[in-house]
Amino acid sequence: LETDDPISQQIVCILCSENTLFGMGNPLLDISAVVDKDFLDKFGLKPNDQILAEDKHKALFEEIVKRSKVEYHAGGSTQNSVKIAQWMIQKPHKVATFFGCIGTDRFGEILKKKAEEAHVDAHYYEQNEEPTGTCAACITGDNRSLVANLAAANCYKKEKHLDLDSNWELVEKAKVYYIAGFFLTVSPESILKVAKHASDNNKIFCMNLSAPFISQFFKEPLMKVMPYVDILFGNETEAATFAKELGFETDDIAEIAKKTQNLPKDNAKRQRVVVFTQGKDDTVATVGERVTMFPVLDIDQNDIVDTNGAGDAFVGGFLSALVQEHALEECIRAGHYSANVIIRRVGCTFPEKPDFH
Repeated sequence: LETDDPISQQIVCILCSENTLFGMGNPLLDISAVVDKDFLDKFGLKPNDQILAEDKHKALFEEIVKRSKVEYHAGGSTQNSVKIAQWMIQKPHKVATFFGCIGTDRFGEILKKKAEEAHVDAHYYEQNEEPTGTCAACITGDNRSLVANLAAANCYKKEKHLDLDSNWELVEKAKVYYIAGFFLTVSPESILKVAKHASDNNKIFCMNLSAPFISQFFKEPLMKVMPYVDILFGNETEAATFAKELGFETDDIAEIAKKTQNLPKDNAKRQRVVVFTQGKDDTVATVGERVTMFPVLDIDQNDIVDTNGAGDAFVGGFLSALVQEHALEECIRAGHYSANVIIRRVGCTFPEKPDFH
């Protein structure tokens, strides 16, 4: 808040001091290009999906960089979200901390530079065994198919980074924690350490279902962390897959949210909040004992440039209000605003300042 009133100035600073928000995940460089159906078919991709790269996708990365209008953006789901949260807050800088692993290479340098430009306090674990991770965003119309080649991101080591005193002190400084489900494929032990710290100290730990494959193939580590999750995010597809994997026997999204809210929880002082986005349809959230629908902002189909990063942006906006201790309704409104901004632009990018009140 731009204000000369010392009292309100003080309130803003107290709630948003440096390192209040902590994120940890896979830092990736997004390589995005508009492709056609033939390209998707060639590599066996669904128009709207997120997957991890396999050997058969090697050629995809070589081909996509040769496309006429290829764009490079700093990405990675959690990193996107903390960046958007920082953008929404504006000042002070470095409210958001980010941990992840990169390579000692040109792409790694770009990620460092981009994090700095976004005023995020990024502390990367740097290693030279693997190159910095990349994510091919294959855009067709308003769909995006993401293929992540984790590479260095997959090399994050708890004992080599998170456990170091200077790094753990940053974790302890935070009040709100956010880790996308994608990081479960990399370092579940790091997630658990942070989640338990949050739970033991009555702080807020947030997580995201991230992609259907997480619930399908990483269900065990996901469910180990679930008792510590205070706020769970996901979209309608991820919610449906999660419900199926847990045998909820319903495809009603409100009911799935309720059943997810009622899963076992470690810190009984905080009731779990479940928030499911559904693209242009209402966002579904558990508010106390009720499940409430929150309509998203209207947007003309023609104004949608690229939905890549919409979910990350929603979470970022939500977190920006959460660290300022706003009510759930306000957090969702902030999430809807930032997602609405991001889908009008290529990649998870944003204008200089938000216009949100």
